[in-house]
Amino acid sequence: MGQANLGHAERIAALRARAREEITKGAVTHDYELDHDQVVSILNQALATELVCTLRYWFHYLMATGIHSQAVKEEFKEHAAEEQEHAERIAARIKQLGGKPEMNPDVLTSLSHSEYKEGTTLADMIREDLIAERIAIESYREIVRFFGERDPASRIMMEEILAKEEEHADDLTDLLFAVEPRSGDEPRPLYFPDEIAGRGEGKAPRQGRGGASKSRQ
Repeated sequence: MGQANLGHAERIAALRARAREEITKGAVTHDYELDHDQVVSILNQALATELVCTLRYWFHYLMATGIHSQAVKEEFKEHAAEEQEHAERIAARIKQLGGKPEMNPDVLTSLSHSEYKEGTTLADMIREDLIAERIAIESYREIVRFFGERDPASRIMMEEILAKEEEHADDLTDLLFAVEPRSGDEPRPLYFPDEIAGRGEGKAPRQGRGGASKSRQ
């Protein structure tokens, strides 16, 4: 028993000594099994994905118009705020691990797993966001598997973000069906460089530059 206690005491003493020697490494302790640079790189890709998605959702919130737009705009706004929260969590985790969150706009799109696609109709916007969410879901599942039990804190964070992205995808699927039922109708542009597109019969009127309505025949 005395020998066991001695062994335990020696392990604790070694642990304390390492903690003092490696104090500048923050949360990265001696038993961290993953490659630090690889982890920071992976998390920066997830961060870029969230930031690009935030910007796309905000753009869609600002530009969406039409008969179904109000409910969709609110969904875009909610998703934008949640993607921003995800970005903040990932950036904080990168910093915890001693890395630098990559925020340079010049490199974000090259790191992001999803693209910044605007779309010109309400259905296009929903579709582009849904595609981006599906890309995020697949890549985040891979990241979760990568972390596994070797970095449970990062894994749990990404699992929680993944669950929210799955919720977003489900919301967008419902919205897409509501806005563009599978009726074979051709999608109509919502906005043009010089004017806001409206809708004819069953659609809001097109607005001219001065704001006056111009009915579509």
